[in-house]
Amino acid sequence: MGMSWEDTIDKVKGVGPKKAQALKKLGISTLYDLLTYYPRAYIDQSHRTPFAELRAGETATVSGVITNLNERRGSRRGMTILTAVLSDGTGWLQMTWFNQPFLKKKLLPGKRVLATGKLTYAFGGRGALAMSQMQTFEVLEAENNTSFGVLPVYSSTEALNQNYFRKIIHELLTNHPELPEVIPGAVIERFELIDRWKAFAAIHFPESMEQLRRARARLAFEELYVIQCGLLLIRKETVEKEKGIRHLMDSRLMKQVYGLLPFKLTADQAAVWKEISADMEKNVPMRRLVQGDVGSGKTALALLALAKTIENGYQGAFMAPTEILARQHYEKISALLKDTQIRVGLLVGSLTPKKHREILEQIGNHELDLIVGTHALIQEKVVFDALGLVVTDEQHRFGISQRAALSKKSDVTPDVLVMTATPIPRTMTLTVYGDLDVSRIEHLPPGRQPIRTFLRHSDRRGLIYDFVRKEIESGRQAYVVCPLIEHDDENADNRLCAAVDVFEELSHGVFYGIPCGLVHGRLPAKEKEQVMTDFHDGKLKLLVSTTVIEVGVDVPNASIMVIENADRFGLAQLHQLRGRVGRGTAKSYCILVSENRSPKTQERLKIMEQTSNGFVLAEEDLRLRGPGQFFGAMQHGLGDLKIANVLTDTDILMKARRAAKETMITDDERRYMEQLLAIRYKMNFEHITDS
Repeated sequence: MGMSWEDTIDKVKGVGPKKAQALKKLGISTLYDLLTYYPRAYIDQSHRTPFAELRAGETATVSGVITNLNERRGSRRGMTILTAVLSDGTGWLQMTWFNQPFLKKKLLPGKRVLATGKLTYAFGGRGALAMSQMQTFEVLEAENNTSFGVLPVYSSTEALNQNYFRKIIHELLTNHPELPEVIPGAVIERFELIDRWKAFAAIHFPESMEQLRRARARLAFEELYVIQCGLLLIRKETVEKEKGIRHLMDSRLMKQVYGLLPFKLTADQAAVWKEISADMEKNVPMRRLVQGDVGSGKTALALLALAKTIENGYQGAFMAPTEILARQHYEKISALLKDTQIRVGLLVGSLTPKKHREILEQIGNHELDLIVGTHALIQEKVVFDALGLVVTDEQHRFGISQRAALSKKSDVTPDVLVMTATPIPRTMTLTVYGDLDVSRIEHLPPGRQPIRTFLRHSDRRGLIYDFVRKEIESGRQAYVVCPLIEHDDENADNRLCAAVDVFEELSHGVFYGIPCGLVHGRLPAKEKEQVMTDFHDGKLKLLVSTTVIEVGVDVPNASIMVIENADRFGLAQLHQLRGRVGRGTAKSYCILVSENRSPKTQERLKIMEQTSNGFVLAEEDLRLRGPGQFFGAMQHGLGDLKIANVLTDTDILMKARRAAKETMITDDERRYMEQLLAIRYKMNFEHITDS
């Protein structure tokens, strides 16, 4: 019986139990994991410089035969120095290895060495050149005097060095299982893609940089194409199999609610409302994501959409990620709609059993039109009489399955409106939210208080907290955000500020006598809700917290935030946290504290001082940190990107999306991809091929 790509890594010659364990730590458990463990860089050895043309200070790839080898002791105790002299027929070159005595058995006179490294003048060599800072070197066997044109460089460890990776991957490529194609033949032809197996062979051991470019383009296209097909298939199923509600155009109730909004819609808001309204008037279920900064007016648009479905005789559900946020939305919406006929209810976990039963009955009997709640809304006992629209706040906190569960609480498929204040770059929305239509509110409404942001070194903490105390004494409230809960966290870095320690230090020190609170993810839900409520109500003046406040309550009186170890957060996350202040009329401040002075970190954090545009920050975050950080936070369920980069591969992404759209309207290609997706992502797509 032949090998399979799902076989464990120990099927490869040279991988014993210890190596298999070390590989597993790098996420390599199967043959396919090893095949897709792509090099992180390459050294082009196809151009080798003759010794006669070498210059000190340059980096070059050279090949020469060892003429003699010398071993000596260094000045430091225990140090060994191996020095070889090489010849290539045009000149001589000295190579030096420090503390590697085991190489003596390999570096024999007559052996050929291939190396890439930086050239310097040899010590005491009277102008002779030497190479001691080697990026890579290998002793070539007689049958392999050419080696590879372009040498792969892998992310390695002490136990798994470069030569080991090259050896086992070369072994895998030599004795591999059959590799099926995943892209339909017509698509391969249409987009001039190279053969899949050739691409894998060339991505590891390319013969030229041009071959490497084509291999990488093919594999990046494959990753993005499969994801796009999956997302378009989800959308196609929604369009074809789910009958939506065709809402009528706006009438009396809509006009009344529109008139009750505390502001006139901006041009951005009006454009997004037009898109939402047009979606709701189609007989296909709406699936729309609205992106907009904190305070950009997303909730007002959601309220208009809810009023529209209620005017058409349906019920609306508004789901928030936390109970306190649900209560806050309920209070604001109830106050705004008190003079209308819309009946608003609240469904959260902390209701008494009696009140809970009453609300469930009212929902089932259509005695409530608009229900605000938490995940309690998706419990089995909740049955709507006629659910027309589901609004979810902060999509990535719920996930696709929870959104889908709420959508199924009605005979007809309700419209879905997803709101997020997390700024997502345009290229990411195509990959992460490809099953949704995306609207963006780019600009904040006029009159919003700007938040003045400052980057300060940790040696200024005393002055910073003196300033915070003055703000509190003038009647304001403040947040202090920390990256850790406490220092007994596994692998915790003791230089990092932990919320528990900071709370103890501040409440007994500079803020002694001021009501302080502590909130973090390990607190019981009721205790957490109580602390947040007390801060909202003004009973607490200073709140020390972890990032649990990222999606939190609206506290207009909070005017200042200090973020400790700010370098530990992404720009998008810092922007989310900063959005907790600046919600009232007072001048607001965000102070980023960091002791990391590296130029890269300073460049990243200074961007926070320069702009308050969440989308600009998100693009910068993607550029500086790479796409992996985003995918970790917002997984779409269709696999990670291992080779494609949504920042630099925009052209490939657009081609892959175009190809996926063409596939979805071509019967043979679509069936081919349906079967592939059902095999690869079983539970997400099996029902599509079964139907």
